Amino acid sequence: MRIGIIGAASMGATLARHLARLGRQVSLANSRGPQSLSALAAEIGATPVSVVDAVKAAEIVILAIPTKAVAALPRALFANAPDSVVVIDIGNYHPELRDGRIAAIERGMLDSQWVAQQIGCPVIKAFNNIFARSLLEKGVPRGTPGRIALSVMGDSLDAKAVVMRLVDDLGFDPVDGGDLDNSWRQQPGTPAYCQDLEAAALRRALAEADRSRVAEYRAEQEARIRRHIAAQAARA
Repeated sequence: MRIGIIGAASMGATLARHLARLGRQVSLANSRGPQSLSALAAEIGATPVSVVDAVKAAEIVILAIPTKAVAALPRALFANAPDSVVVIDIGNYHPELRDGRIAAIERGMLDSQWVAQQIGCPVIKAFNNIFARSLLEKGVPRGTPGRIALSVMGDSLDAKAVVMRLVDDLGFDPVDGGDLDNSWRQQPGTPAYCQDLEAAALRRALAEADRSRVAEYRAEQEARIRRHIAAQAARA
């Protein structure tokens, strides 16, 4: 399986590392060009490429970039991609900390719906509700007691099935969270966000989320992140 990953920060690099270890053909790209990725790609067994080449011939494309960066991707990046390509959006919208305020999302559009609109291609929402360290360290074989579950949202049953198999291969129990319109249930600050839950507990957490509180959830999570950064700075 050929997988293109756009974005080589913590989550993108962690996914690339695991997928290369599993024998996938991984192409890794970022906005600075393939030369900037040579050392990392050599270390993990991926191929450094341009953003455009990361999409060419890929069966799965993973967007591991800040939400605001999606609008800066090359125009028509997915124009010639086959209908069978599966695009996974693993990003989270952080208006105060990183992305600035995106008007459509502020008016109520879900961040992954906005991403799909920007790239002109359907997306699957996954891997946005686990910390990079948990993704790196906590995957275990299927059937292991206490295995962490990850939810997957999307409108295409076939594409969602591909991503759920990928979640399982990476060492986590896949949970079908419904269509993309349900992706708010695993956005920052919700009960299902980055809690490392088993499958049954994750399903309960997804069900407990309140859509009227999406902006509140996000603001609370950003406040937690700011406190964490401040505490780290104080210890430095």
